[in-house]
Amino acid sequence: MLNNEILKEKDIKIAQNRQVSTYKNDIQATLADSASLYGKKTIITGAASGIGKSISIRFAEAGSELILIDKDKKGLEDLSDKLSKSGRINSIYNIDLSDKENIDKFWNSLEQRCPDILINNAGIYPFMDYLKVDRAFYEKTLEINLNSVFWMCQNFIRLRGNSGGVIVNTSSIEAVTPFKEDLAHYSVSKSGVIALTKSLARDYGRKGFRVNAVLPGAIKTPGTENLIKKAIRGLQFKLIKTALDFNSRLTLGRWGNPDEVAKVVLFLSCDLSSYVQGAVIPVDGGFLSS
Repeated sequence: MLNNEILKEKDIKIAQNRQVSTYKNDIQATLADSASLYGKKTIITGAASGIGKSISIRFAEAGSELILIDKDKKGLEDLSDKLSKSGRINSIYNIDLSDKENIDKFWNSLEQRCPDILINNAGIYPFMDYLKVDRAFYEKTLEINLNSVFWMCQNFIRLRGNSGGVIVNTSSIEAVTPFKEDLAHYSVSKSGVIALTKSLARDYGRKGFRVNAVLPGAIKTPGTENLIKKAIRGLQFKLIKTALDFNSRLTLGRWGNPDEVAKVVLFLSCDLSSYVQGAVIPVDGGFLSS
């Protein structure tokens, strides 16, 4: 009798373990499906280096077909070759996004290849004393950092129509808390990206569009590393002091890498974030919380 009871208990435990195993597999399958971008087409601007390059690699891993845009032709070609060797479908466009005509020509060239996702990541980060900023410098900053985002979003929404889609825009922590000196023009442009993101989320959410933004801060990219090297070599003490003060506010105690931004962008682009709308998400090592 005792042996029969022991056998029954074993059978029950085996059945329970099978149920748990099946449940775990179901969860994993569901999570994998939700994070997948298979069958999707994604446009990524500023794709050749830094954050944009990491986004491109992560999206390729998630299964998306990629349409990559950058001014850096060599960087684009190198990235495209790398992705192609991994069996990833991609096409590249060497475009200056500061010119609206270039943007319109690009969208006209897509024809029936309607993208599902738009990642506006292209941007410039030029330092200039506010009193020395002239019209050409200011307008160039706005054309790339803000206006190109405006026109890319407009074309995307127009082409998608009632099919909806996903937009993720790259702003900056400087749009929320201007910290570094000589970046008033930059902060203005990135603040505009936040306003545009929230406006489009409000206006087009009911038509199936999800629009969100990320705010990178303290990310190690070729651009930021070159900036620090130049400051040290040129003994630019004001910039060096700003960098040290900036570091002291990172509650994680370190700088981030581009892939850490890319993973947040991927989250915002897939079904894992299906109820996230009009969000502005810092990826800044805790800078804004300090």
